[in-house]
Amino acid sequence: MPLEAGLLDILACPACHAPLEEQSEELVCTGQDCGLAYPVRDGIPVLLIDEARRPE
Repeated sequence: MPLEAGLLDILACPACHAPLEEQSEELVCTGQDCGLAYPVRDGIPVLLIDEARRPE
């Protein structure tokens, strides 16, 4: 489910403050050294570092 228009423009990675990119059911940090992937549950981004998936 795509996020509401303009939402990605104001969201940032809580860990490094880089912009986020929507990929499938996650928001992925675009920061070079970060890359955390945050889940989107029921259309709501869960921007908690403890809930994020580490890059592979």
